Amino acid sequence: MFDFSAHLKQRFAALRSGAQFFSLRYVKQTSQHLSVRKNIAEPPQLSTDEGAMLTVRVNGVEAYAATNDISQRGLQAALERAENQARMLASHALLDLSDQPVATSCADYLSPNLNSAFPSLSDCYALLGSESANVPHDERLVNWQVSLGLENVEQIYLNSAGAQIRQAHRFVFPGLSVTAYDGQDSQTRSLGRENFGQQGGAEVIDACGIIGAARQVADQALQLIMAPNTPTGPRDLLLLPDQMILQIHESIGHPLELDRILGDERNYAGTSFVNVSDFGSLQYGSSLLNVTFNPDIPEQLASYGYDDDGTPASKQFLIRDGILERPLGGALSQYRSGMEGVANSRACSWNRAPIDRMANLNIEPGDQSMEQLVSGIEHGILMSTNRSWSIDDARNKFQFGCEWGQLIENGEIKGVVKNPNYRAISAQFWRSLSAVGDASTFKVLGTPNCGKGEPNQVVRVGHASPACVFANVDVFGGDA
Repeated sequence: MFDFSAHLKQRFAALRSGAQFFSLRYVKQTSQHLSVRKNIAEPPQLSTDEGAMLTVRVNGVEAYAATNDISQRGLQAALERAENQARMLASHALLDLSDQPVATSCADYLSPNLNSAFPSLSDCYALLGSESANVPHDERLVNWQVSLGLENVEQIYLNSAGAQIRQAHRFVFPGLSVTAYDGQDSQTRSLGRENFGQQGGAEVIDACGIIGAARQVADQALQLIMAPNTPTGPRDLLLLPDQMILQIHESIGHPLELDRILGDERNYAGTSFVNVSDFGSLQYGSSLLNVTFNPDIPEQLASYGYDDDGTPASKQFLIRDGILERPLGGALSQYRSGMEGVANSRACSWNRAPIDRMANLNIEPGDQSMEQLVSGIEHGILMSTNRSWSIDDARNKFQFGCEWGQLIENGEIKGVVKNPNYRAISAQFWRSLSAVGDASTFKVLGTPNCGKGEPNQVVRVGHASPACVFANVDVFGGDA
């Protein structure tokens, strides 16, 4: 860990620059993805990526250049390219960044249990193969897969103001899915991977719950192909945490990214229904809605000590008691807008510049157990595990589909229904929030594939949430 740190500091100290300020962000990432499909081990996918980005500020103009040549010569060449770029841009610059504060911290940040050994490749395959073999023999079970993703990321940030920030993370993504087909309909039930990711070691595999889950997941896939379609019409909607993460992500996270509110993303990722003037006054949700940017849960997927501009990260309320308070804006967007934001300036790799991104975006727990949530619903439906999503460019009108649905009648969970979907308008939907689960319903989850930016950047995002109830939501089945 940080084996290259001393050499990098020496090379950074030896760089020569005419810029008023310059920085270096070094990133090394190794990853592996293992999979066993229908009891057959698939070849491992292994990768290593390493490089650095040099950023300069010349007469208030900022520019950058990236390189995978991290020798002294390679770093110096990248720094000179960045300086030349800054001078070429001077007559076209929209901002004077001469007075923008820069990072000065010296610190380390590590994922939990980072020093503990992770199971070997062969041990991981044995674990995946054992769980795959637990899928029952049934001719209607036509496909299943057990997978494990592992990523190790080491990052070092140095700048000419004296900052020295080292961060090392290990991300673990367990996954299990089973598909059933009866000759007319196919249904998939899954656990983990796209909605469960955490930092840490082998304990993350246990926390996900895939070990010993194959029979239950397969049984639920079979239940779905035999289940009736979800009925159409307004109902109270109970969303479990593994669907709440998609709801938070699309209808709170993206709309609150300050760069897109300022117009930066409109050509690609879209805009936002939120305006700068809405902060401090907009009733985003009901009084039960409390949303935080929270980098302080160690195992959560996007926990870190400092963002990629070196800004220290701390927990901040974005929405409190339903009122919109603060955007997801990093240092540059804060400087541009004059608004307070959070430390969420993030890049997916050494060859991308940091932009405003979600990180850990969570809903704070309420005061109701799962039993209380269910018992308070007279006519409703429970939905779990996203399988489809659609939302407009302003992140306002949406339609989401789930894998698993169960009817709720007179405060009791009834039969399974398939193809559960719901649709609404973001702010109206969050204002319909009628009950929030307590800590016993709260789960720390996350996804590895949030995309944004030109050129595209895919980053890891954490979402933790309790189960939540929304009143009078438009739900429908697959034939609507």
